[in-house]
Amino acid sequence: MRTRAFLALAVIAVALYVAVTVPVRLGLDLRGGTQIVLETRSTPTTTADRAATDRTVEVLRGRIDALGVAEPTIVRSGSNRIVVELPGVQDPQQAADVLGRTAQLTVHAVLGTADRAESGDGGAGERVLPDESGQPLRLKAAELTGQDVKGADARFDQQSGAGWHVTVDFKDGGRDRWARVTGEAACHPAGDPKRRVAIVLDDKIISSPQVDPSVACKAGIAGGSTQITGSFDDAEARELALLVKGGALPVPVETVEQRTIGATLGERAISAGAWAAVIGTALTALFIIVVYRLMGALATVALLCYGLISYAALAALGATLTLPGLAGFVLAIGMAVDANVLVFERAREEHAARSRPSPRSALTAGFRGAFSAIADSNITTLIAAALLFFLASGPVRGFGVTLGIGVLASMISALVITRVLADFAASRPSVFRRPGITGIATTGPVRDRLLRRDPFLMRHPRRWLAASLAVLALAASGIVIRGLDFGIEFTGGRLIEYSTTAPVDAERARTALADAGLPRAVVQTSGDTGLTVRTEELTDAQAAAVEKTVGGLGGGAEKVRDELIGPSLGEELRRDALIALGLALGAQLLYLAARFRLRFGTAAVGALAHDVVILVGVFAWLGKPVDGVFLAALLTVIGYSVNDSVVLFDRIRELLGRDRKTPMPRLTNRAILQTLPRTVNTGMGAVLILATLAVLAEDSLTDFALALLIGLAVGTYSSVFTAAPLVVELSGRDAGPRSRGRAGRKAAPPATPAAPHQERQERQQAP
Repeated sequence: MRTRAFLALAVIAVALYVAVTVPVRLGLDLRGGTQIVLETRSTPTTTADRAATDRTVEVLRGRIDALGVAEPTIVRSGSNRIVVELPGVQDPQQAADVLGRTAQLTVHAVLGTADRAESGDGGAGERVLPDESGQPLRLKAAELTGQDVKGADARFDQQSGAGWHVTVDFKDGGRDRWARVTGEAACHPAGDPKRRVAIVLDDKIISSPQVDPSVACKAGIAGGSTQITGSFDDAEARELALLVKGGALPVPVETVEQRTIGATLGERAISAGAWAAVIGTALTALFIIVVYRLMGALATVALLCYGLISYAALAALGATLTLPGLAGFVLAIGMAVDANVLVFERAREEHAARSRPSPRSALTAGFRGAFSAIADSNITTLIAAALLFFLASGPVRGFGVTLGIGVLASMISALVITRVLADFAASRPSVFRRPGITGIATTGPVRDRLLRRDPFLMRHPRRWLAASLAVLALAASGIVIRGLDFGIEFTGGRLIEYSTTAPVDAERARTALADAGLPRAVVQTSGDTGLTVRTEELTDAQAAAVEKTVGGLGGGAEKVRDELIGPSLGEELRRDALIALGLALGAQLLYLAARFRLRFGTAAVGALAHDVVILVGVFAWLGKPVDGVFLAALLTVIGYSVNDSVVLFDRIRELLGRDRKTPMPRLTNRAILQTLPRTVNTGMGAVLILATLAVLAEDSLTDFALALLIGLAVGTYSSVFTAAPLVVELSGRDAGPRSRGRAGRKAAPPATPAAPHQERQERQQAP
């Protein structure tokens, strides 16, 4: 006990230190800003491989630093994707323009004018491009490139009043080439197009001035500096200087995803998540204190320690806390109760099975008996969290990280901290004299009622399977009839959410947008003054038209969220979602088959497939969007609902180990009755958390909580009335009795239903 106590104190002390000294990094959906995902593209001369993408990251980092964004993040994702996070930037178009421009700067001697019919590239590197006025110019091959540029600055000419210009300084080698090209141009008379020098940026002439008459032929402009003039305002001049100074991208980039979250939306999300955590934890704590009394109060203390450990782990790992991650943190509070409930229910059984046991010995036996079920149930949830991390992206990946940390922290909380507190309390003389205050001295009203009535639920397992198939068919018909409303993560497109001054009717907004040239726009209201517009990809003009239309209907509109997903990325995410779902089911089958038997794994996966289809079907009937957050909820349901099946299978395995004569239907029925109190109490803890989240959260998190509530209800049902009957059917109706005598000896007759006192006698005789 001393070792566990020292370990618990050490973990809490370290967690407290980290929580105080290291802040958790908030995602853009909580603090506001813009996230842009860029994808590098190959050219005929350069392959967009990992090395080229790394060079692109360095160029983009210089551009972002010049933008002056506080605490930006730019990282490579995979071999050819770059994720850029810009906190506080609410104009994604400007950021995307600066980041996405290739910025290939070249300097050309002008060979003369060209006909308007001429275009494209000529021989020997020559090309035809229109100048600032639209007059086509024939250009010689590039004399200088962006690699020759030393620096660039935007300046305002106060003396002449000519306005803003960009001064470009060349490196040593570039100085000589600049002097040569300007010296050759100076040999032509004034007014001759050949006296001009063209400065080209990304295949567009941005300046083509004539060499000043004071420059002598062949001498050129010395000093290695020039000015790019034009009708620039201050913003355009600074942007041009930034692009020239930052250098050219090694390969072109394309924006495949773009998300902008307003700071106000992030503040509301943090507030809603915090209140959901506080209220949900308080309700859960009150529930377990009422049910388990002193042990419940100690479990509440362990829950608070769990929250501290989870927060510190997020901070120490440098993980980003996103909006779905915040929901995962709240959800994991409910899951942390599960291990405590398993221990306390086993302790109740041990207390009832022994004559005059002490609370401490019952707790010790409870921890020992519940360990395998706790380990198996948490490992199945960790499998789902790992799949979310490796296959999802963005906020959903953050949810997987938070969920995984929460599961590990809950095991530390239950198996170390709760045990230290419970052992200390149970060893007190006052508690020994009054065991009733521990909450484990009685079996509880649910278990007592079940043992008195002893219902034979598995008498007709095929009837339960038929009922499950009927519900499955009803849900699947929703997928066929209504179809699935895929979010833009899976289809690609643009989603813009506005907060309007006055409420706007969705149908009225839909009609107005159709008149504005967007007949396929999907309009939904959110809250009292929220309006969400989902369309295909929009141009800047179309996006401005949407904002003008919504603002006109609502008396003004503020954009609080803007998301853009490219078609290629949407297709990839849709494919990854199916892969994640298949891997989740396959991983559960392999793990359960290894831990139990193949028929148990098959039954559990069959029940999981049943849960998945029903959850997707219910969302189809309700018209709810199937997006990345729904995928997180779906994979969580797979990990969460299998917990009930794992606990049930663990009890069946235990009963099989000491009773090989009872028929499988009766043995499975006994396991159901023994584990049902745990299922009810654990389910209540999760329901309180999720209901609080559904009421207090907004938009997508409401759907997230709804999906988990549906999954929790369906998963609880399927573990008893789908997985258990499947185990019975796969085992054979009479597979339970086994003869231990000589060959040819008849098997023992089926056992009669056990009365409560017989059940206790069996536990006393158990090794």
